Amino acid sequence: MPAKLLLLFILVLGTPIASAQTPVVLVLGDSLSAAYGIDREKGWVSLLQQRLTQTGHQERVVNASISGEATSGGLARLARELDLHTPEIVIVELGGNDGLRGLSLDQTRNNLSAIITTAQKQRAHVLLIGMQLPPNYGSAYTAAFQRIYADLAAKHTVALVPFLLDRLNYDQFQNDGIHPIAAAQPILLDNVWPQLEKLLEKPPAH
Repeated sequence: MPAKLLLLFILVLGTPIASAQTPVVLVLGDSLSAAYGIDREKGWVSLLQQRLTQTGHQERVVNASISGEATSGGLARLARELDLHTPEIVIVELGGNDGLRGLSLDQTRNNLSAIITTAQKQRAHVLLIGMQLPPNYGSAYTAAFQRIYADLAAKHTVALVPFLLDRLNYDQFQNDGIHPIAAAQPILLDNVWPQLEKLLEKPPAH
């Protein structure tokens, strides 16, 4: 093969290979991660990509979050997202819509458990983000809902952020009282970052 053709062949093949080697952080979430009600680039997931770049990390963030998503929807979509992106880290931020709709706690637990095991079978590190419900759903239901996240993190030995909305004040929410305003998004990122940073330091599981 002539030298020029060989060089072209190498360059053409080299581009997708280099791209494929870029590690991916996949965020599987609901409206809290989909930047509901604010500009998407101001959401905590977009801010995460900025922080990774600023701190010298090479990871590319893929935001696979959909407003209104329940755990059943996330589970149904996960296999395709894993095949498409082959992430090294999967951040799971789901369950809030299950709780707000009063769905079966067993169903929520089983769906989240299946999401975790599916990601782990693809040799991805998992970061589970916990959620809490308003007190008007009853103390027994809200307490049992909250325990799901700690229980699953222990069962599957995955990293846990106990509560995504920790340290937010009432005036940092939109009018619906559920979704944080743009100015509060850095706090959400700061809640996630310590546990995520530990996973970034781990060797790839692939």
